[in-house]
Amino acid sequence: MPNLQTLLIFARVAEMLSFTRAAESLGIQKGRVSTVIRGLEREMGAALLHRTTRSVQLTEDGRAFYERARDLLAEAQDVQSMFASSDAPLKGRLRVDMPTELAKTVVIPALPQLLDANPELTLEMSSTDRRVDLVQEGFDCVIRLGPIIDDRLVARALGKLRMVNVASPGYLAKYGTPQTLDDLLTQGHRMVHYTPTLGARRDGWEYPEGNGYASLALPGAMQVNNVQTYHAAGLAGLGLIQAGYSTLAHHIERGDLVEVLADLRPEPLAAWLVVAHRRNLSPRVRAFMTWIERVLEPYFD
Repeated sequence: MPNLQTLLIFARVAEMLSFTRAAESLGIQKGRVSTVIRGLEREMGAALLHRTTRSVQLTEDGRAFYERARDLLAEAQDVQSMFASSDAPLKGRLRVDMPTELAKTVVIPALPQLLDANPELTLEMSSTDRRVDLVQEGFDCVIRLGPIIDDRLVARALGKLRMVNVASPGYLAKYGTPQTLDDLLTQGHRMVHYTPTLGARRDGWEYPEGNGYASLALPGAMQVNNVQTYHAAGLAGLGLIQAGYSTLAHHIERGDLVEVLADLRPEPLAAWLVVAHRRNLSPRVRAFMTWIERVLEPYFD
């Protein structure tokens, strides 16, 4: 029977579809990965991977073997940790991804506390605003904001992040400070439009109405497709913006941005910790989920 180290190496190659990336993620030589996979295929009496000079793909036997190997590795991890103290320091590597601005303004400043308490934990953090592929890119978990559109993933709700309406002091000096929705129109206000794809249909100004939320069409001189640019446009006085309080709190505290229409805030933004499979909820991931929830809690609505 293959040992657990062999199963781990095979599973990492199957997930990343690359001998080189699998070796890098495990901190071993590429030659060792190749040797282990060849030995595993001989032992199992089946080809588990299709190899070409440019790609690696699972065979049908390889897919079936990977499903069983993944479950066995998860069970082994559960057995290994079943008697461990919940207060025991975390060990090993944890690879996570999260939105760039959330990482920069909220998570990174809080990380020294986590890493000081867990000196043997190695954190690999990706910060990007695209939706990464958890399996192909080898992520243990990711933090996502908004709706979860892939029902193959396992998502654990963290909370709902407060959204705010803000503008720069210079913008408000020019256009006035709106007190009502009507003021947005009568005072001639403008908004910066955010869309993931430039040229896409622009959303309007979101506000609560009845038991839901409605949208008011407002003009704007600028459309952006990047969160950092969106915030920068608001700071530059190019228009009103609607964004997460967690990423704007420091600007509001310094007076660079001013909240307006506080009683008409947009719908809170759901925050999730997402894994590719329920078996990916290792002790490290569970501990990170508890920690990140505490970090974000002050910003929940």
